[in-house]
Amino acid sequence: MAHLLIAATHKSSGKTTVTTGLAAALARRGMTVQPFKKGPDYIDPMWLGRAAGNPCINLDFHCMQEAEIVAAFRRRDAAADISIVETNKGLFDGVDVEGRDSNAALAALLGAPVVLVIDTLGMTRGIAPLVLGYLNFDPAIRIAGAILNKVGGPRHEGKLRAALEFYTDLPVLGALGRDRALEIPERHLGLVPANEAGEANQTINRLAEAVAGGVDLDHIVAIAKSAEGPRLAAVPVPVATPKIKDIRIGVARDAAFGFYYPDDLEALQTAGAEIVPFDCLNDKNLPDVDGLFIGGGFPETQMAALEANRGMLDSIRAAIRGGLPTYAECGGLMYLSRSLTWRGETRQMAGVIPGDAVMHARPQGRGYVVLEETGASPWPRPKPQTPVSAGYPAHEFHYASLENLPRDVTYAWRVLRGHGIDGQQDGIVQGNLLAGFSHLRDVEGDRWAARFARFVRECRKGKGRFAQAR
Repeated sequence: MAHLLIAATHKSSGKTTVTTGLAAALARRGMTVQPFKKGPDYIDPMWLGRAAGNPCINLDFHCMQEAEIVAAFRRRDAAADISIVETNKGLFDGVDVEGRDSNAALAALLGAPVVLVIDTLGMTRGIAPLVLGYLNFDPAIRIAGAILNKVGGPRHEGKLRAALEFYTDLPVLGALGRDRALEIPERHLGLVPANEAGEANQTINRLAEAVAGGVDLDHIVAIAKSAEGPRLAAVPVPVATPKIKDIRIGVARDAAFGFYYPDDLEALQTAGAEIVPFDCLNDKNLPDVDGLFIGGGFPETQMAALEANRGMLDSIRAAIRGGLPTYAECGGLMYLSRSLTWRGETRQMAGVIPGDAVMHARPQGRGYVVLEETGASPWPRPKPQTPVSAGYPAHEFHYASLENLPRDVTYAWRVLRGHGIDGQQDGIVQGNLLAGFSHLRDVEGDRWAARFARFVRECRKGKGRFAQAR
């Protein structure tokens, strides 16, 4: 099917702004748009998913094998008129010096033509050698066109176009001016997520109008239709038969908690769970559920409202102490702690975990992690067949630390790479609760959703730790 990859020359070039506007503009044309995001990310996919009207799926070399990436891409792409993959950082950026995990490597794997977003601030003729470098760095990557971003006006745009036309053969697909109304606001973890931005739909509408007016959408579609397709043959992936929904798992969905991978939630549903959303800011009590999943987010920006909702805090505390199977990631961990401190202000949280979450000016843990089971997890990963596969991938990105913990805390994971809670361990285990800074991904290397659903089911039947907790 038609697909392309939106990349940039460097981070913060405006590619999320452009990709969000492009997805919305094409959706307005009546096209079924499927967005993808390269790497671990929750915030950009929120914007892309809302703009496209379809959940954005992450494709990540760290957590997924190449065949798994292709299979995930093909499954979603098959139902779309056009698929748009947004990269992270620059086109050739990646952890591996040879570029095996780069955005360019993903373009090659998917057979996707590349549209390059170029931040033109302070640039005129110098755009030509920049683009020539990108065109010649890896001839196997097909850069099919460029979108000029943050253009200073018609005169500036004319100079940029003239330089590219004189020195290169790269088509200019359009240009967007410098307009703060087109910027998605940022803060410490990146963009403000769409679930928290009060005017998200208005912002997306402005982006759609700007892209529709400044970019040749017909040319974009033609480029997408010229895609060669993934270089790997279709890999048969066993499709799990959805179980009858026999358990209910509450999922916190509000302005404080919104970091969830759509395919992870689907995996929970496939494992027999009915997803029951609830609001930690406004609902007074937990819904009637058999298990609980509190993902990441920005509880620090909502901590006054979270503290004020004593009914929900009391309800969650009582449920977890009563044995309700619960999994919490990052922001969820902070919410379950005794207190949360940010910018000199401290608010009381659920008090389930005997520690205090403290926000810092710099990240305390950032990037990919590799975890190893300690044997204490309520729903452990099966023992690997070979010692080489003992560790499994996850990721973290938190400015918070967890302080004043007692020495006898039980941890589910040893951190082989990354920081976790204390640089060596992550995943606090307390009865039927597992809470850590690491974010898991339900992929071939770690089918956590089915394990958690199985544990919830066992507890419900009185066969798990829940029975003991009673």
